[in-house]
Amino acid sequence: MKTRKSLTALMIASAFAATLAGCSSKANESDTGNAGNASSSAPASSAAASEGSKATKLDPVTLKIVMPGDRPADMDVIIKEAEKRMADNINVKLDLVFVPWSDLAQKTQVMLASGENVDLIFDAPWLHMEQMISAGYYEPMDDLLQQYGQDAIKVRSQQMFDANKFQGKIYGLPLGNTHLAGRTYLVRKDLREKYGLQPIKTYDELIQYAYKVKENEKDVIPLLAYGQGASTDQAWGAFREYMEYPQYIRSDALGQSLVLYYKNNDGKVYNLFDEMEPTIWSWIQDARKLYTDGLIHPDVLALKDIDSVINSGKVGAAVYNEFGVPSSLNTALAKNVPGAELEAVTFVKMEKGANITNFKQANFQAIPKVSKNKERAMMFLNWTAQKENYDLLAYGIEGKNYEAVGDDQYKQIGTDYSYFPYAWVWNPTTDRLNAGFDEETIKHYQFNKDAANLTPSILTGFSFDPTPVMNEISLYNATEAKYYNSLFDGVTDPDSTWASLKKEGAANAKKIQVELQKQIDAFLAQKK
Repeated sequence: MKTRKSLTALMIASAFAATLAGCSSKANESDTGNAGNASSSAPASSAAASEGSKATKLDPVTLKIVMPGDRPADMDVIIKEAEKRMADNINVKLDLVFVPWSDLAQKTQVMLASGENVDLIFDAPWLHMEQMISAGYYEPMDDLLQQYGQDAIKVRSQQMFDANKFQGKIYGLPLGNTHLAGRTYLVRKDLREKYGLQPIKTYDELIQYAYKVKENEKDVIPLLAYGQGASTDQAWGAFREYMEYPQYIRSDALGQSLVLYYKNNDGKVYNLFDEMEPTIWSWIQDARKLYTDGLIHPDVLALKDIDSVINSGKVGAAVYNEFGVPSSLNTALAKNVPGAELEAVTFVKMEKGANITNFKQANFQAIPKVSKNKERAMMFLNWTAQKENYDLLAYGIEGKNYEAVGDDQYKQIGTDYSYFPYAWVWNPTTDRLNAGFDEETIKHYQFNKDAANLTPSILTGFSFDPTPVMNEISLYNATEAKYYNSLFDGVTDPDSTWASLKKEGAANAKKIQVELQKQIDAFLAQKK
């Protein structure tokens, strides 16, 4: 499911700390407005360079691209068509390597640390992007964008680039189609209607529905969340962060963890080890009750392929990282359980100013330092920003995998090439919305494409440099990996689990908090 922003540095074992420390010398949620109006401070594009790449036949190059998730059934067909289109201009062939979400943090780190030749790689702040940048693994893209990224710049706004720099540079092409990522509970609409329940509008109503499922459907698990280290923000209790007000927002230092967090948009870093936030503790206690009552999937910590569990029809409601219901899930569900249907339930407010955002994107495409084809990698990213090429890579073969609906919507056909532009080509200008989305979902997307509807975070533009506390982050993440998901999914006793996490992790968390606050204070002082 989309992250998709989901694998975390919690998976980084402490054994890698020495590797990172040895390489720690520094290397030399998007605006959908008029992306062409980039100011002079944007990564200026060069039309001449772009056109020049087409004037002379380039030698063939194969780009190795590391992607998250599972390889779609029709991936080879799409690659073949893409290579055909690129043959007479940038002359690129594609070697796509897919890494399961559950293994993404560890395997991609090993790839980079071992010097394996990779030309493009998916990374994210919730994964290990800041750590990889500080360790010197990624190439700054500013000059590459100027020379070869004309179209990649045009489909992204100045604000999108400005808000997604790291240590003052562009280390990854930001991937996103809106300012605020959606969060949704996927609910079995057919079951809700079967029990005569009205559309769900509140969290309490969601839980009432779950108990109804528990009472009446012996073969259906009422609630499904994530339990792998890949998805700490999608553990049942932690997921409530996105739909509760006032907002508690994860910090820039610990990926998806809520142990260090922001509130009140005041520029302060809060630490749960110093003082437990009553609201967050209530989420933990609620998850524990739901788990002990048999509502949360009993094997939540072991499940890796959440989509397949949803598709089986044996789940009443599941967390999901976007607005709306993916066509692929509803199609697969209906095949397994005729008449079954998912509906999207979200408690994210559509009120002007209610949601705080720093305009950062969750996902990025980075060019590793080891790549021997950096210029061609940027040419490829530029090529993907052209509408017809974006449609191919985002949705597949028209007429086989999708049907275009006007200029900005699509209908998915079958399940052989599911929607996943968020992993490699996403941008707010050429992206299409699913024509099958319900009216409320469409409204959410449209609302959050307008930056004026959101409250800018005081930390917009801030980028944390983890170098001074790299070792502490690695040690803390290894500690938290043992306890966090079981705590927020309700699998273990909250008091004893929290006590163990605090005993083992508080000292490192405090050092990280102090360094993060130091950098924030310096950032805010410069803004005055």
